[in-house]
Amino acid sequence: MIVDTRYGKLRGRIEGDVAVFRGVPYAAPPFGDLRFRAPQRPEPWEGVRDALEDGPTAPKRPYPPPLDAILPEVRIEGEDCLNLNVWTPDLSGRRPVMVWVHGGSNRNGSNSVPVYDGGAFARSGVVLVSINYRLGVEGFCSFPDAPENRGLLDQVAALEWVRDNIAAFGGDPGNVTLFGESAGAIDIAALLAAPSVAGLFSRAILQSGPPAAGTREEARKTTAMIAKRLGVPATAAAFAAVDPERLLDAQVEVARKSSLMGGPGFGPVLDGELLTGLDLDPDKPVIFGQTSEEYRLWFVPTGLAARLKPYMVRLALLKLRVRGGVLKGYRALHPRLSPGEAFGLLLTDHLLRVPLRKLAETRPEGRTWLYEFAWRSPAHELGAAHAMELPFVFATTDTPEAQLMTGRETPSSLTDAMHGAWVRFAETGDPGWPSWSEPARPTMVFDEDSRVVGDHAADVHALWRR
Repeated sequence: MIVDTRYGKLRGRIEGDVAVFRGVPYAAPPFGDLRFRAPQRPEPWEGVRDALEDGPTAPKRPYPPPLDAILPEVRIEGEDCLNLNVWTPDLSGRRPVMVWVHGGSNRNGSNSVPVYDGGAFARSGVVLVSINYRLGVEGFCSFPDAPENRGLLDQVAALEWVRDNIAAFGGDPGNVTLFGESAGAIDIAALLAAPSVAGLFSRAILQSGPPAAGTREEARKTTAMIAKRLGVPATAAAFAAVDPERLLDAQVEVARKSSLMGGPGFGPVLDGELLTGLDLDPDKPVIFGQTSEEYRLWFVPTGLAARLKPYMVRLALLKLRVRGGVLKGYRALHPRLSPGEAFGLLLTDHLLRVPLRKLAETRPEGRTWLYEFAWRSPAHELGAAHAMELPFVFATTDTPEAQLMTGRETPSSLTDAMHGAWVRFAETGDPGWPSWSEPARPTMVFDEDSRVVGDHAADVHALWRR
């Protein structure tokens, strides 16, 4: 199967009953003279280029133990890492397009993760695009002599490629839904706040990632820590002379010395150009949501939930600028939980549940939908942990990689509900449950028996208001 793009012809393959094109370059390799620069258009090619295998992944390291056993990384060597994959039911027509931005703290992840296979979306009538972008130091470190937000600029370049080429794959460039999880959702929130990007997509889904961005000064603290470890000046010119593997070693070492609530962060920067603030486009329909027990991905496999003592929790609350009375409220609501687990629930709500609902309250009616993923996995005692919803969204619960988190037995009704809602939203801008409004305050709670709940978690929100 061959498609003609603006840069040349691509050969894909039929996988099952859908067409797949893998490793398609949307920008030039960001190395050599282009290292730490804004993405550039790819070079056109002669003849037919094979798009049969996943392309190179951005430089990264595996997740630290024990998370590496639950979230195995795919690493494919090569410099042509600014690439994307496309799944389509047919090359003709004008179908809704969904663009997936993976998570991983902007340090991990790729479009080659088997859980992110887009075949189910294509079988549901959607053209699914998943992208790679620069991570960590390469994509998000702040320098005085390089453009900010290079990882975000990569995502913009991928959206421009979709605008210019997706019609050849049977997609509608005027009906594009962005969706992402964790850091991917945070990045999409930045794109929702960037006026120059508004015309490149129609709506968005933010899974477990709130709007967030740092100042240049904050971002350069991370750069300075890594520069100190490398023994070089904190400039792009100096970093460009360092082998990418050494940069990754320094990045890992700095992260390893971080405290529970500190350490280096990689994310959007308020640069005054692409991103001047975090006011999300009020006209674009958006779904916000989170899992019920986000914290369990980090707190349970590592044993942190059991190790956290009351005095450690109090210190963490000081860093978060959260009054101790809030924790007492959580202990009262959940008297059987350990201090670490109660703090984990508090953290989930502080970072996601509470700010996402506040955000919904500020947006025009009919433009916002809230959800919570509540199904509890028995695997590794993860419960409704961070990222647990992903195999249900992609309908990939049968993959071995998904079952590391979900276990082997998962409710098909939950897959039908989540995957179907995401597809409906891409098709129509309505996921199938009521949009946020007062006083109903509806939230879709996804579980084995999914249901809409009015004023969901009212006791938690009342606690934070007090």
